[in-house]
Amino acid sequence: MDNASPSVPSPDRLVQGLVDLLDVEEIDTDLFRGARRPGGQGRVFGGQVIAQALQAAQRSTEAPRAAHSLHAYFMRPGDERFPIIYRVERDFEGRSFATRRVIAMQKGKPILNMACSFQTPEDGMHHQDAMPDVPRPDGLPSERELLVTLGDQIPAAIRAFLSSVRPIELRPIHPRQVMAPAPGEPNQAIWFRLVAPIGDDPTLHRAILAYASDFLLLGTSTLPHGVSWLTHDMQTASLDHALWLHEPFRADEWLLYVTDSPWAGHARGFNRGRIFTADGRLVASVAQEGLIRLREPRG
Repeated sequence: MDNASPSVPSPDRLVQGLVDLLDVEEIDTDLFRGARRPGGQGRVFGGQVIAQALQAAQRSTEAPRAAHSLHAYFMRPGDERFPIIYRVERDFEGRSFATRRVIAMQKGKPILNMACSFQTPEDGMHHQDAMPDVPRPDGLPSERELLVTLGDQIPAAIRAFLSSVRPIELRPIHPRQVMAPAPGEPNQAIWFRLVAPIGDDPTLHRAILAYASDFLLLGTSTLPHGVSWLTHDMQTASLDHALWLHEPFRADEWLLYVTDSPWAGHARGFNRGRIFTADGRLVASVAQEGLIRLREPRG
């Protein structure tokens, strides 16, 4: 029985909405269409394009091969008013590895290029970084709860978006002061998971992690500079994105996303991320360079 208010979707409906968004429809051989976000009117979230492109690549590859890495370049912002077309090129089919190239297009122009590699599972030598010693997610306030406390400090339109319920819950370890940021160390960490369980399809869990891997990352490079994405005249955009998938995981169980930024300059910030399961397994690594430009005030 669905006990949610008619105006507030249940966790199951929220998650199903994300699953539907990240699904892609095959319209011809190696040609797919990604849905638009219902009600969306602005710029497409980069994680959505990455996840849909990964889904298209996965649809062109048979099990037991599984995606283990992707490298994407953003070229143009996507427009939420239109679906996205994904063309897959099967560049290589080897005995152990296969590669796919995906071009995401809107209105006849490419908005993203992505290369993706797949591997047939095999055993091998193993080591990994240890998971940082951080507070567990139980008892930490969610990002939504923290933002609601800011109340009228946030512009009404942005406040409505940030306070809405979402399919992925975020619980920051050390919450940022987005309205009055002070310079700090270029690292942060956050727990995240889907708000409702999904099935056991590993391709779907990988797509959702790819979507979530675009959270948090770019803002890490702004931390030493006392600015945030809400700072007036601050312009940010992802330029490229790389994701390595190391181990199996579930996106509907708590995952820890730890990020750092070793360098920024020339209006670009470089960011790295590591994603751990709650029991300490390193399941993914991420890297991204993005635009972080503080524009000159207009005269």
